[in-house]
Amino acid sequence: MVTLLAECVNLKNKGMNIMKKTTTICFANNKGGSGKSTTCSNVGYSLVQSGKKVLLIDGDMQLNLTLSFFDEETVLEIAKGDKNLYYAVKEQKDLSDFIYETPYKNLDIIPSSTLMSGIEYELFTKWQRELILKKALKNIQESGKYDYILIDAPPTLGGWAMNLLCASDYLLIPVEASPWGLFGLANMFEFYSVVTDIAPELKVLGIAITKVNERKNYFKQTLASLKEMDDFYIFDSYVRIDSTIEWAQDAGMPVAAFKKSSRAAQEYDALAQEIHKQAVKRNKEH
Repeated sequence: MVTLLAECVNLKNKGMNIMKKTTTICFANNKGGSGKSTTCSNVGYSLVQSGKKVLLIDGDMQLNLTLSFFDEETVLEIAKGDKNLYYAVKEQKDLSDFIYETPYKNLDIIPSSTLMSGIEYELFTKWQRELILKKALKNIQESGKYDYILIDAPPTLGGWAMNLLCASDYLLIPVEASPWGLFGLANMFEFYSVVTDIAPELKVLGIAITKVNERKNYFKQTLASLKEMDDFYIFDSYVRIDSTIEWAQDAGMPVAAFKKSSRAAQEYDALAQEIHKQAVKRNKEH
Protein backbone atom coordinates (compact mmCIF):
# COMPACT_ATOMS: atom_id res chain seq x y z
CA MET A 1 0.00 0.00 0.00
CA VAL A 2 2.85 2.39 0.92
CA THR A 3 4.69 1.50 -2.29
CA LEU A 4 1.55 2.13 -4.36
CA LEU A 5 1.02 5.49 -2.66
CA ALA A 6 4.64 6.47 -3.32
CA GLU A 7 4.27 5.55 -6.97
CA CYS A 8 1.11 7.67 -7.25
CA VAL A 9 2.89 10.65 -5.70
CA ASN A 10 5.82 10.12 -8.07
CA LEU A 11 3.51 10.01 -11.09
CA LYS A 12 1.76 13.15 -9.87
CA ASN A 13 5.08 14.96 -9.55
CA LYS A 14 6.10 13.84 -13.03
CA GLY A 15 2.80 15.10 -14.36
CA MET A 16 3.33 18.45 -12.68
CA ASN A 17 6.75 18.72 -14.30
CA ILE A 18 5.33 17.95 -17.71
CA MET A 19 2.63 20.60 -17.32
CA LYS A 20 5.04 23.26 -16.03
CA LYS A 21 4.78 26.46 -18.05
CA THR A 22 7.93 28.08 -19.37
CA THR A 23 7.27 31.75 -20.08
CA THR A 24 9.39 33.38 -22.80
CA ILE A 25 9.78 37.17 -22.72
CA CYS A 26 11.59 39.23 -25.34
CA PHE A 27 13.09 42.56 -24.22
CA ALA A 28 12.99 44.78 -27.30
CA ASN A 29 12.90 48.41 -28.38
CA ASN A 30 13.63 50.14 -31.64
CA LYS A 31 15.87 52.62 -29.83
CA GLY A 32 19.39 51.91 -28.65
CA GLY A 33 20.33 52.87 -25.11
CA SER A 34 16.92 52.02 -23.67
CA GLY A 35 18.44 49.64 -21.12
CA LYS A 36 17.33 46.38 -22.74
CA SER A 37 20.38 44.28 -21.91
CA THR A 38 20.79 45.70 -18.42
CA THR A 39 17.11 45.18 -17.60
CA CYS A 40 17.10 41.67 -19.06
CA SER A 41 20.20 40.54 -17.12
CA ASN A 42 19.17 42.04 -13.78
CA VAL A 43 15.57 40.89 -13.99
CA GLY A 44 16.86 37.40 -14.78
CA TYR A 45 19.17 37.43 -11.77
CA SER A 46 16.40 38.72 -9.46
CA LEU A 47 13.98 36.02 -10.63
CA VAL A 48 16.58 33.38 -9.83
CA GLN A 49 17.08 34.83 -6.35
CA SER A 50 13.34 34.39 -5.76
CA GLY A 51 13.53 30.70 -6.61
CA LYS A 52 12.94 30.65 -10.37
CA LYS A 53 15.06 28.91 -13.02
CA VAL A 54 15.99 31.23 -15.86
CA LEU A 55 17.59 30.92 -19.29
CA LEU A 56 18.90 34.09 -20.93
CA ILE A 57 19.37 34.38 -24.70
CA ASP A 58 21.69 37.06 -26.06
CA GLY A 59 20.27 38.02 -29.45
CA ASP A 60 22.41 41.10 -30.01
CA MET A 61 25.80 41.21 -31.74
CA GLN A 62 26.99 43.76 -29.15
CA LEU A 63 27.21 40.88 -26.65
CA ASN A 64 26.15 43.08 -23.72
CA LEU A 65 23.96 40.43 -22.12
CA THR A 66 26.77 37.87 -22.25
CA LEU A 67 29.22 40.45 -20.90
CA SER A 68 26.94 40.84 -17.89
CA PHE A 69 28.13 37.46 -16.63
CA PHE A 70 31.56 36.74 -18.11
CA ASP A 71 34.78 38.65 -18.61
CA GLU A 72 35.57 40.12 -22.01
CA GLU A 73 38.22 37.53 -22.88
CA THR A 74 35.82 34.64 -22.21
CA VAL A 75 33.01 36.31 -24.18
CA LEU A 76 35.21 36.92 -27.23
CA GLU A 77 36.43 33.33 -27.10
CA ILE A 78 32.84 32.09 -27.09
CA ALA A 79 31.93 34.48 -29.90
CA LYS A 80 34.68 33.07 -32.11
CA GLY A 81 33.70 29.44 -31.51
CA ASP A 82 30.82 27.27 -32.66
CA LYS A 83 28.83 27.17 -29.40
CA ASN A 84 26.88 30.39 -29.66
CA LEU A 85 23.54 31.62 -30.98
CA TYR A 86 24.83 32.59 -34.42
CA TYR A 87 26.18 29.13 -35.14
CA ALA A 88 23.02 27.47 -33.79
CA VAL A 89 20.75 29.55 -36.04
CA LYS A 90 23.01 29.23 -39.05
CA GLU A 91 23.04 25.44 -38.76
CA GLN A 92 19.42 25.29 -37.50
CA LYS A 93 20.45 23.33 -34.41
CA ASP A 94 18.51 22.53 -31.25
CA LEU A 95 19.46 25.28 -28.76
CA SER A 96 19.68 22.74 -25.93
CA ASP A 97 23.29 22.10 -26.94
CA PHE A 98 24.29 25.79 -26.75
CA ILE A 99 23.57 26.54 -23.11
CA TYR A 100 26.27 27.83 -20.75
CA GLU A 101 26.01 27.96 -16.99
CA THR A 102 26.65 31.42 -15.52
CA PRO A 103 28.43 31.79 -12.16
CA TYR A 104 24.98 31.88 -10.55
CA LYS A 105 22.95 28.75 -9.81
CA ASN A 106 19.81 28.23 -11.92
CA LEU A 107 20.78 31.08 -14.26
CA ASP A 108 21.96 29.90 -17.68
CA ILE A 109 22.67 31.69 -20.94
CA ILE A 110 22.93 31.11 -24.67
CA PRO A 111 25.60 33.64 -25.70
CA SER A 112 25.75 35.77 -28.82
CA SER A 113 28.50 36.31 -31.36
CA THR A 114 29.95 39.28 -33.23
CA LEU A 115 29.02 37.34 -36.38
CA MET A 116 25.37 38.14 -35.63
CA SER A 117 25.89 41.13 -37.91
CA GLY A 118 25.44 38.68 -40.76
CA ILE A 119 22.38 36.90 -39.38
CA GLU A 120 19.93 38.63 -41.73
CA TYR A 121 21.79 37.16 -44.72
CA GLU A 122 21.75 33.69 -43.14
CA LEU A 123 18.01 33.94 -42.56
CA PHE A 124 17.30 35.12 -46.09
CA THR A 125 18.30 31.75 -47.52
CA LYS A 126 16.23 29.66 -45.07
CA TRP A 127 12.78 28.13 -45.44
CA GLN A 128 10.20 29.62 -43.01
CA ARG A 129 12.93 31.98 -41.85
CA GLU A 130 10.70 33.84 -39.37
CA LEU A 131 10.28 30.65 -37.32
CA ILE A 132 13.83 29.30 -37.16
CA LEU A 133 14.47 30.36 -33.57
CA LYS A 134 11.02 29.19 -32.49
CA LYS A 135 11.80 25.69 -33.81
CA ALA A 136 15.30 25.72 -32.28
CA LEU A 137 13.89 26.71 -28.88
CA LYS A 138 10.94 24.31 -28.89
CA ASN A 139 12.59 21.44 -26.99
CA ILE A 140 13.84 23.74 -24.22
CA GLN A 141 10.44 25.41 -23.85
CA GLU A 142 8.60 22.08 -23.74
CA SER A 143 11.06 20.47 -21.31
CA GLY A 144 9.85 22.66 -18.45
CA LYS A 145 13.42 23.00 -17.19
CA TYR A 146 13.11 26.77 -16.91
CA ASP A 147 10.42 29.00 -15.44
CA TYR A 148 11.50 31.87 -17.67
CA ILE A 149 13.40 32.37 -20.90
CA LEU A 150 14.43 36.01 -21.30
CA ILE A 151 15.63 37.21 -24.71
CA ASP A 152 17.65 40.36 -25.35
CA ALA A 153 16.84 41.68 -28.84
CA PRO A 154 18.90 44.09 -30.97
CA PRO A 155 17.59 47.65 -31.57
CA THR A 156 17.13 46.96 -35.29
CA LEU A 157 13.78 45.75 -36.58
CA GLY A 158 14.12 43.11 -39.27
CA GLY A 159 13.98 39.39 -39.92
CA TRP A 160 16.07 38.54 -36.87
CA ALA A 161 14.00 40.64 -34.47
CA MET A 162 10.92 39.00 -35.96
CA ASN A 163 12.48 35.59 -35.20
CA LEU A 164 13.03 36.55 -31.57
CA LEU A 165 9.48 37.81 -31.14
CA CYS A 166 7.91 34.83 -32.92
CA ALA A 167 9.68 32.57 -30.42
CA SER A 168 8.31 34.52 -27.45
CA ASP A 169 5.10 34.58 -25.45
CA TYR A 170 5.48 38.22 -24.51
CA LEU A 171 7.16 41.44 -25.60
CA LEU A 172 8.52 43.71 -22.86
CA ILE A 173 9.59 47.19 -23.95
CA PRO A 174 12.14 49.08 -21.82
CA VAL A 175 11.82 52.85 -22.35
CA GLU A 176 14.43 55.39 -21.30
CA ALA A 177 13.10 58.43 -19.39
CA SER A 178 14.78 61.00 -21.63
CA PRO A 179 13.76 63.54 -24.31
CA TRP A 180 14.38 60.85 -26.94
CA GLY A 181 13.11 57.94 -24.87
CA LEU A 182 9.86 57.57 -26.77
CA PHE A 183 11.54 57.98 -30.15
CA GLY A 184 10.81 54.97 -32.32
CA LEU A 185 8.14 53.55 -30.01
CA ALA A 186 5.52 53.93 -32.74
CA ASN A 187 7.77 51.91 -35.05
CA MET A 188 8.06 49.24 -32.36
CA PHE A 189 4.30 48.88 -32.09
CA GLU A 190 3.91 48.87 -35.86
CA PHE A 191 6.50 46.10 -36.07
CA TYR A 192 4.72 44.21 -33.29
CA SER A 193 1.52 44.40 -35.31
CA VAL A 194 3.30 42.85 -38.31
CA VAL A 195 4.76 40.06 -36.15
CA THR A 196 1.35 39.13 -34.76
CA ASP A 197 0.20 38.35 -38.30
CA ILE A 198 2.64 35.45 -38.12
CA ALA A 199 2.56 34.83 -34.35
CA PRO A 200 -0.92 35.92 -33.15
CA GLU A 201 -0.26 34.47 -29.69
CA LEU A 202 2.44 37.11 -28.98
CA LYS A 203 1.26 39.72 -26.45
CA VAL A 204 2.78 42.88 -24.98
CA LEU A 205 3.53 42.18 -21.32
CA GLY A 206 4.21 45.83 -20.56
CA ILE A 207 6.48 48.86 -20.75
CA ALA A 208 9.26 49.36 -18.18
CA ILE A 209 10.75 52.81 -17.59
CA THR A 210 14.53 52.95 -17.13
CA LYS A 211 17.27 55.55 -16.52
CA VAL A 212 14.96 57.73 -14.47
CA ASN A 213 16.11 61.06 -13.04
CA GLU A 214 13.26 62.28 -10.85
CA ARG A 215 14.76 65.76 -10.59
CA LYS A 216 14.07 66.36 -14.27
CA ASN A 217 10.77 66.69 -16.08
CA TYR A 218 11.69 64.00 -18.62
CA PHE A 219 10.42 61.28 -16.30
CA LYS A 220 7.06 62.95 -15.70
CA GLN A 221 6.67 63.65 -19.42
CA THR A 222 7.58 60.08 -20.35
CA LEU A 223 5.21 58.63 -17.75
CA ALA A 224 2.36 60.92 -18.80
CA SER A 225 2.79 59.99 -22.48
CA LEU A 226 2.88 56.27 -21.69
CA LYS A 227 -0.18 56.47 -19.44
CA GLU A 228 -2.14 57.66 -22.47
CA MET A 229 -1.62 54.21 -24.01
CA ASP A 230 -4.62 52.52 -22.44
CA ASP A 231 -4.01 49.24 -24.27
CA PHE A 232 -0.65 48.54 -22.63
CA TYR A 233 0.43 47.88 -19.06
CA ILE A 234 2.98 50.34 -17.63
CA PHE A 235 5.03 48.80 -14.82
CA ASP A 236 4.82 50.76 -11.58
CA SER A 237 8.39 49.74 -10.73
CA TYR A 238 11.02 51.79 -12.52
CA VAL A 239 14.81 52.01 -12.38
CA ARG A 240 16.59 55.25 -11.58
CA ILE A 241 20.02 56.33 -12.77
CA ASP A 242 22.56 54.83 -10.37
CA SER A 243 26.35 54.69 -10.68
CA THR A 244 26.24 51.21 -9.11
CA ILE A 245 24.79 49.91 -12.38
CA GLU A 246 27.87 51.07 -14.31
CA TRP A 247 30.25 49.66 -11.70
CA ALA A 248 28.44 46.31 -11.83
CA GLN A 249 28.61 46.29 -15.64
CA ASP A 250 32.34 46.99 -15.48
CA ALA A 251 32.72 44.04 -13.12
CA GLY A 252 30.65 41.77 -15.38
CA MET A 253 28.07 41.15 -12.66
CA PRO A 254 24.36 41.74 -12.02
CA VAL A 255 23.81 44.76 -9.78
CA ALA A 256 22.44 42.75 -6.83
CA ALA A 257 25.42 40.40 -6.97
CA PHE A 258 27.79 43.37 -7.04
CA LYS A 259 26.07 45.35 -4.27
CA LYS A 260 22.89 43.83 -2.89
CA SER A 261 22.12 46.85 -0.68
CA SER A 262 22.17 49.34 -3.56
CA ARG A 263 19.08 51.24 -4.64
CA ALA A 264 19.38 49.88 -8.18
CA ALA A 265 19.44 46.28 -6.90
CA GLN A 266 16.24 46.86 -4.97
CA GLU A 267 14.57 48.54 -7.94
CA TYR A 268 15.46 45.73 -10.35
CA ASP A 269 14.16 43.23 -7.82
CA ALA A 270 10.87 45.12 -7.51
CA LEU A 271 10.56 45.23 -11.30
CA ALA A 272 11.32 41.50 -11.58
CA GLN A 273 8.61 40.64 -9.05
CA GLU A 274 6.11 42.85 -10.87
CA ILE A 275 7.03 41.22 -14.19
CA HIS A 276 6.48 37.79 -12.63
CA LYS A 277 3.14 38.86 -11.20
CA GLN A 278 2.02 40.25 -14.55
CA ALA A 279 3.20 37.14 -16.43
CA VAL A 280 1.31 34.84 -14.06
CA LYS A 281 -1.81 36.95 -14.52
CA ARG A 282 -1.53 36.97 -18.31
CA ASN A 283 -0.79 33.22 -18.43
CA LYS A 284 -4.00 32.52 -16.53
CA GLU A 285 -5.95 34.67 -18.98
CA HIS A 286 -4.64 32.59 -21.87
